[in-house]
Amino acid sequence: MKIILGVGGGIAAYKSAELARLLMQQGHQVTAVMTDAAQRFVTPVTFAALTGRKVLTDLFAIESAIDHIGTAQENDLLVVAPATADLLARLAHGLAGDFLSTLYLAFTGPVLLAPSMNVNMWQHAATRANVEILERRGHRVIEPGVGYLACGMTGAGRMAEPEEIAAAVDREARAGRDLEGETVLITAGPTEEPLDPVRYISNRSSGKMGYALAEAAAARGAHVVLISGPVHLSPPHGVEVIQVRTAAEMRTRVFENLEPAGIVIKAAAVADFHLSHVPDQKRKKTAARLSLELDPTPDILAEVGRQKGDRLLVGFAAETENLRQEARRKLESKNCDMVVGNLVGGTETGFESDENEVVLVLSTGDTVEIARASKREIADRIFDEILKLRLSLHSAHEA
Repeated sequence: MKIILGVGGGIAAYKSAELARLLMQQGHQVTAVMTDAAQRFVTPVTFAALTGRKVLTDLFAIESAIDHIGTAQENDLLVVAPATADLLARLAHGLAGDFLSTLYLAFTGPVLLAPSMNVNMWQHAATRANVEILERRGHRVIEPGVGYLACGMTGAGRMAEPEEIAAAVDREARAGRDLEGETVLITAGPTEEPLDPVRYISNRSSGKMGYALAEAAAARGAHVVLISGPVHLSPPHGVEVIQVRTAAEMRTRVFENLEPAGIVIKAAAVADFHLSHVPDQKRKKTAARLSLELDPTPDILAEVGRQKGDRLLVGFAAETENLRQEARRKLESKNCDMVVGNLVGGTETGFESDENEVVLVLSTGDTVEIARASKREIADRIFDEILKLRLSLHSAHEA
């Protein structure tokens, strides 16, 4: 694979030299593009020696007035590491003041971003908004690590280690467009079951895992239909999003879109109960105790399991205990091919968090543990295992 390594002006630029070496070891062709600020930390000679290629630095000191266009067209992947707060802002808003930012606007392939900055800068609303814009554009952000920072503070902001970034590049190279021509149906978020025109029953699901799965599938070439309960997330780039509110609405939309889907992923946290008759007026508060009779909502996963045919069906099990046992029980009772189990109730992973840690329970009897990582990274690992599982099931069926 031909890779552009964009190097921003942060102290972590020294790590990018090691990243260049690792990418070369993986067999990639690497062309380094450095900002003016990056050259204050590491010299272009370092990257030229590591890659064996000319380092691109100055938009106005190049052989051709359209070198940035040619470089963009000749390469397969753009990796920006470190991606400083300033660089993220310029990329998010399409500012083209140097070779790297100008090349970015001409580049049409996948983009990996490895942020690096002070913890307060990383958490600032402006940076979070810029990251959201870039993720919505379909780019992958490799979350910075947590630890001691060069500024002396401790927190999130350390650029991911070169080995982690190289592994993400390797997954991108192997995955490519391996879902090209596939239709993937994904549900995400909670449902809201009304108790009256004002109140409703719901849960803490943020929809982040389902949206990460949709983003990953689209990046791998799939046509993605995302049926989403009420969330505060922007639609992923290139994904067809259908908004619903209740479990009944979600069921209707799932079966309306089921026919073309080869892979169905039920990541939504659908409410288990609803009020069968909702009053037209708000219930008034009184001193008396209020009792409500709730009926079960439709079991969408089980219904799809009964009708799945040749589709590959993935369910989710959000548990507070006995994770593997409950995931296995759900796999068998709902006729799933895979169940993604994760523990919820904590503060660092699961609901509302940007990170997750899951175990995959497979119909082959195997289990796969995926260590804590960003939900986008987890999403790609899940699709890696989905494709392996489908190949295994297909081979077993033919035998």
